[in-house]
Amino acid sequence: MKHKKEPVPALAAAIKYDSVGDSAPKVTASGRGIIAEKIIAIAEENGIPIKNDPDLVQILSKLSVGAEIPVELYRAVAEILAFVYSLNESRRSQNTPAS
Repeated sequence: MKHKKEPVPALAAAIKYDSVGDSAPKVTASGRGIIAEKIIAIAEENGIPIKNDPDLVQILSKLSVGAEIPVELYRAVAEILAFVYSLNESRRSQNTPAS
C-alpha cells in the first residue's frame, strides 16, 4: 500500500526595515497555506522582491506581526536585505535614462 505524501503548505513571511525609525527589521506579514499564497501574490503584484529561504521563513513565521526580528537572525536578514537593495539598485539604474 502506497501512501501519498501530503503537499507541504506554503509558508511566507514579509519583513520591512526603516533605517530611520526602526532599531531592527520587523515582521509585517506571516502566514501558511492560502494566507502565504496571498502574501506572495501581493508581493509579486507590487514588484516586491521574493527570496526563498525555507529555514528562515520557518523562524520568521513564528514571530508576531510587528515584532522585531531577534538578534540571532540579524545576519540572515541582513543578507536578504542586501539582496533586495541590490535588486532595487539594478532596477533603478535600468530605469534611469542615459545622459
